Amino acid sequence: MAFAQTSASESDAQTASVAAPSTAVASVDAYKYKMGADDKIRVIVFGEPDLSGEFVVNGQGTVALPLIGEVKAMGLSIRELQEQYAAVLREGYLKDPRVSIEVLTFRPFYVLGEVSRPGEYPYVNGMTVMNAVARAQGFTYRANKKKVYIKSADSIEERAVDLTQTLTVQPGDTIRVTERYF
Repeated sequence: MAFAQTSASESDAQTASVAAPSTAVASVDAYKYKMGADDKIRVIVFGEPDLSGEFVVNGQGTVALPLIGEVKAMGLSIRELQEQYAAVLREGYLKDPRVSIEVLTFRPFYVLGEVSRPGEYPYVNGMTVMNAVARAQGFTYRANKKKVYIKSADSIEERAVDLTQTLTVQPGDTIRVTERYF
């Protein structure tokens, strides 16, 4: 767990160790991941169990935190939210708050189109598009198995992508499988 009061060199080392994945399939980088609606987080304020707990980012992109109320979380990284919460606690509540935040469950992803069971599915770290299609019980016989369309949660447009074994899914992505042309 990273505390808000780590030195710059420590936080750079932590970021570097997390940012360099050891496998070909990239996972959600906890330091770059931007929070969104339906993410469930755990907040720990060291030595203050009443200020700690598990919270969900609501549809407006805020989290109701103890003592300070609603805090904007959507679009913030975990580290940015940690620093924001610690700064507010430092302003009249605690002398030297140490705050740690981790994502417990990520927002779901969606699979549409030519799959057996289109719908919403829970995100798992390191998930590929092929894993997502498997969760949707596979392709239909009409499915285009060479290309999919992906719309990221933070984008307004979907992009066509060649389907490979290592193509990853991010939390909130919408994957659309189209019909093949003969």
